[in-house]
Amino acid sequence: MNNRLSIKIGENKMLLEIKDLAVEVSGKLVLKNVNLTIKEGETHVLLGPNGTGKSTLFLTILGFPQYNVVNGYIKFKGEDITNLSTTERVQKGIGVSFQTPPAIRGVSVRDLLKLESGQDVDEPLNERMVGLCNKLKFSDEFLDRDVNLGFSGGEVKRSEILQLLAQMPDFTMFDEPDSGVDIENVELLAGELNTLLDKQLKPGQRKRSGLLITHLGYILNFVNADKAHVLMDGVIACSGNPDEVLEDIRKEGFNGCVNCAECSSRC
Repeated sequence: MNNRLSIKIGENKMLLEIKDLAVEVSGKLVLKNVNLTIKEGETHVLLGPNGTGKSTLFLTILGFPQYNVVNGYIKFKGEDITNLSTTERVQKGIGVSFQTPPAIRGVSVRDLLKLESGQDVDEPLNERMVGLCNKLKFSDEFLDRDVNLGFSGGEVKRSEILQLLAQMPDFTMFDEPDSGVDIENVELLAGELNTLLDKQLKPGQRKRSGLLITHLGYILNFVNADKAHVLMDGVIACSGNPDEVLEDIRKEGFNGCVNCAECSSRC
């Protein structure tokens, strides 16, 4: 029985593989040979102080052209996507929730949701999406507003999550999902993050994966992560159990991760 169980667990497929990734932005080397692997059904969290490369890694995975890969590769579902466009990556199952997404004039939230859920714009919003809108406290009046135009911080976050629920991507990146959001909205958003990450299923049945990028790690009070990584000065300084990594950061700050990395490199 135990042998069968170990074989089943070992069969989890690699979803995202980043190998020796070095990235330049405006001629400056920001990421320096980053290595990261995420399997199907896993949720990872990326921590680190501001300005250490978290957003650069996020946008490089997404394929923004100004982030120039000078070494290494990114594979998704076993395919090298390093040179694919952002559109092609999204079509393969990568979703994203931005910390500060742009406003889109002339496009209503309602129409965007229809497009993202595969509906024709002339059709009424389907029953599933209507239910999600109600759950996330979006009225008809709100759905007819232009995307992100004049939205509050909480409205932006809820709108981003609603769009992801329309897509249901295989792998989702969340950039500072708890930033600028009050406690009530954090709890509401966390429930839907857990849906996007298959947390309602048993670990062996989960297929969708995610990467939570955060500065403080507050969101982890509501969303369980399988592994934590700390990015410092463009390199992953340490990785481990999220609770243990967060506790070390609370005790020693991020400098403790630097000391850990230096010690590991000497040993």
